[in-house]
Amino acid sequence: MGWLFYTDGRVQTYTDEKAEIAQLCTFEGDTRKTELVKACKVGSTWYAAAKVTNIDGTPVEDTTYVTDADGSITFAAVFLTRYDDGCWGYKDMEESAGPVESRAPVSLLALLSELKDPDSYAHAWRQRCQDWAAIPDYEEGDKIKLAAPVTLTDGSTCQIVTATHYRRGRQKRRCYRIEETGGLVRLSKASLAGSELLSSAKVATSPVLAEFLAGRE
Repeated sequence: MGWLFYTDGRVQTYTDEKAEIAQLCTFEGDTRKTELVKACKVGSTWYAAAKVTNIDGTPVEDTTYVTDADGSITFAAVFLTRYDDGCWGYKDMEESAGPVESRAPVSLLALLSELKDPDSYAHAWRQRCQDWAAIPDYEEGDKIKLAAPVTLTDGSTCQIVTATHYRRGRQKRRCYRIEETGGLVRLSKASLAGSELLSSAKVATSPVLAEFLAGRE
């Protein structure tokens, strides 16, 4: 399915978007109905968990999902969104269609029904979401070894860095100090995948805490 844009201007805010996602996930046909369980926005993408039940109360039979104990199935839907000349638009897909965007929160994944095929697109998508969520959120002063050297714009590389920040106006912006040169570099979260914490800022900046932790080893 392609992009669908609303030209009537009814979607302008975060609240408007969430309400529209809820409406898009709510449907009742002759035999089944679908309702929104949870929706989360990450960047410009909405992730939704939608629950399907049979109107007559019988268990839902599906080739992709294992039926839950209450007879329903819950699947994930991904909504790409953007504004074009003030008009809000979306492109939606179900998780088994192999969406590229894969940053759904773990709390949303926990609501989904189990999958019958461990080699399915949906299983791979859920794993990418889990991998993204597992990337550490390092603290100021943490010393890190990246999983692989990162090539910088000047052609040099770096692999061991320390989390720090720089100021832009009143805002603090996360960056990393390169071990070899002392220079600063901005790194995307994706580049931190598989990275290793070499030393913790909590221990390094607190001799008392370091002594306490050493005594517990």
